[in-house]
Amino acid sequence: MLWTVFHDLPFEERLAKVAESGYSNVQLVGEYSKWTTADFDRANAAAKRLGIQFDATAGLHNGVANPAVRDAVLAELKQALTPMETLSCPAMIVLSGNVVPDLSHQAQLDSCVETLKQAAKVVEGKTIAGQPVRLLLECIHVEENPKYFLTSAKEGIEVVRAVNHPQVQFLYDIYHEQMGFGNLIEKIDKHVDVIGLIHVADVPGRHEPGTGEIDYGNIFKKLAQLNYRHNIAMEFIPTGDQVAALKAAKVLALSAGTV
Repeated sequence: MLWTVFHDLPFEERLAKVAESGYSNVQLVGEYSKWTTADFDRANAAAKRLGIQFDATAGLHNGVANPAVRDAVLAELKQALTPMETLSCPAMIVLSGNVVPDLSHQAQLDSCVETLKQAAKVVEGKTIAGQPVRLLLECIHVEENPKYFLTSAKEGIEVVRAVNHPQVQFLYDIYHEQMGFGNLIEKIDKHVDVIGLIHVADVPGRHEPGTGEIDYGNIFKKLAQLNYRHNIAMEFIPTGDQVAALKAAKVLALSAGTV
């Protein structure tokens, strides 16, 4: 997850550092929103040269919990498909957005389901780089965003199951879930079928595995046992040398049998 590392470098050099760290995939948060055609060309050329793929991005400004902005969400998603195709990036991270004060909790959950059902129609059958376009719903803990609506994996997974579409999956952010609810491995065990992406950082501090309280070795072992085959993305802020921290995190994941 590129936003966490190598901030002082130009985009293409950041990709080179990712490759130096032993990774072949990068996830974005809409860094390309103001790029020119030449910027896209340079980014794609660098990615090809380095063996890097862009596998997911965020960047939709509106959230799915507010029915009043449903049309805006769908319009944004349709527009986002163009840069996603340009970057051969087949997945979009989707957020609930903040709590809507005048709506009940259930009404906002219902809106998450309905908006994602409509969004699924936008991407249904579409592929990018030979892969189905996927929508990945993410929860965020209140410590990071006190206003955010969808804070628990329990409700996020319930929403995804209610949408019931193979191109709509759950982004299981281990860091956020540990801060709020814990019991991390049981949720993987029960719901791996709808988990389409894992985000990794330790608690507290959002640093690399091994700096805090989460046993990522056991989490990675469980993912391997369950034959999880989607991506595991490092979304941590390294405490020391960034390349070394990324390398160590990959070694830990691979040692548990994940690929």
